Amino acid sequence: MTWAFYRARWQGADYVASPEPHALELWVRLRSAEPREGFEEVEAGCHVRPVPASECAAVHFVVTVCRWRGEPFQVCAERDGELLLEYAGGSARTAVDLGLDRIERGVYRRWVPRAEAGELREQAVLVHSDQGFL
Repeated sequence: MTWAFYRARWQGADYVASPEPHALELWVRLRSAEPREGFEEVEAGCHVRPVPASECAAVHFVVTVCRWRGEPFQVCAERDGELLLEYAGGSARTAVDLGLDRIERGVYRRWVPRAEAGELREQAVLVHSDQGFL
């Protein structure tokens, strides 16, 4: 599973996307598992079409968030039934009280059993719309 990615709405459909900076404007590389008109197969089951971000109705950055022990977290990775959670609250004291590892200033993480992570959901942040960049 991908825990953080870009999603673009282009011609009425949503695609996993990745930013592709160009000299004068931002483009996004749209990805599709199925062949589509104008998409090039770059490997088996992966078809790509670069388009200007300005042609997209919206481009979002999507992260997976959850709650653990009542506090907000972002999911960063998964291994053997555990999730790597990064604290999304603003309290260093709470992070220490939860037994989180300090990665760098203001960044606290911990591997926890997946079953303990509640309210797993995607959170999308709009970074571009057909009205322009935010």
